Amino acid sequence: MAERELRADCARCEALCCVAPAFAKSSDFAIDKPAGRACPNLAADHRCTIHERLVERGFRGCVVFDCFGAGQRLTQEIVSSRAERLELLPVVRQLHELMWHLTEALKLDEARQLHPKLRQALQQVDDLASETPAQIKKLDLVAYRHRINPLLRKASRLARPNGPDHDGKNLIGRRMRGADLRGASFRGALLIGADLRDADLRRADLTGADLRGTDLRGADLSGVLFLTESQRRAAVTQDS
Repeated sequence: MAERELRADCARCEALCCVAPAFAKSSDFAIDKPAGRACPNLAADHRCTIHERLVERGFRGCVVFDCFGAGQRLTQEIVSSRAERLELLPVVRQLHELMWHLTEALKLDEARQLHPKLRQALQQVDDLASETPAQIKKLDLVAYRHRINPLLRKASRLARPNGPDHDGKNLIGRRMRGADLRGASFRGALLIGADLRDADLRRADLTGADLRGTDLRGADLSGVLFLTESQRRAAVTQDS
């Protein structure tokens, strides 16, 4: 398959992420917005009028959002109404996120034995995102994730030394400054506001970890596994 674009290109989208999702007033969003209603900061040309001041204006959630390229795929490739593209965004975004993880797993030399299966899975997910809108709406994403996750977990285990298992744990605010976390698994862990300054996170698996406000200043992230750009933006990585 041709290499798929798995990073947001807002210039080639029609601001689907500024309309489709709902969000509630919180530390991440300054206002309430129901699903399907355009954000009041969205201009008629699909550009954000406060893009350079999102954090300052209370929209940190927008800064850390990533559609993994689903927005431009829907805008450029899916023949349907805009209303239908808005409806499809959450589904196609999840498919693209799966594709991103599979692509990252294919970069792991230690998991070379799994590469044929990973490539096959990647092609299958891409094909699903190319189905008709009616077919995409019927997809059982939960079931499909259950099929893909064991393969990704196996790739992770092959690529990591034996480190501590923190899968799904509540580590909110935990102090782990300078800790040796090489090869640790933080899949789905809550690390909100955790102190990981100067920690050794080489080859740690951060799949789906909630890194909002996690202090990663000085942490060694060499070869870290499955760390998305949106996770990096959510964390504290440099002095303000």
